[in-house]
Amino acid sequence: LEPGIPAGKNSPVPQKKFRVLVGVTGSVAALKLPLLVEELLKIPGLEVKVVTTERAKHFYNAQEIPVTLYGDEDEWQLWKGRSDPVLHIELRRWADLMVVAPLDANTLAKVANGICDNLLTCVIRAWDLSKPLLFCPAMNTAMWEHPITAQQVEQLKGFGYTEIPCVVKKLVCGDEGQ
Repeated sequence: LEPGIPAGKNSPVPQKKFRVLVGVTGSVAALKLPLLVEELLKIPGLEVKVVTTERAKHFYNAQEIPVTLYGDEDEWQLWKGRSDPVLHIELRRWADLMVVAPLDANTLAKVANGICDNLLTCVIRAWDLSKPLLFCPAMNTAMWEHPITAQQVEQLKGFGYTEIPCVVKKLVCGDEGQ
């Protein structure tokens, strides 16, 4: 049976939701998180959850995010003992796809080097590599042009992650560039 095609007169086949986990980091581009979530929710059959870094919280209002929003404190409140769930593993299992938008220079460096010191980097480190992970680098042009950035982007691509390339525009700081 095709999804959405009735199995009989009164018994429709339930459609499986496609689950997207959005990671957001401390780039000024995080101010677009409410818009990103709003646009994702317009796609029929999509379920969305967000994992934020502490620094990203500076750029958006959590009240404007109409989906479950997880931060570092949630990882530690959930787990009390050996049989309790571990949030970064539960999120890894839940998601069909992960998109990290924006991916700031600091978190790019952490992920490229295997550092997992917050909820988001733990989810990424535990990510099921058979599922897609998209990353959207976002940083000042001077940071983007530093030679280490290209190496780190290539490292992530080497893990099997997919880069969504930067765009050229006027930046919040007033500079024009990637």
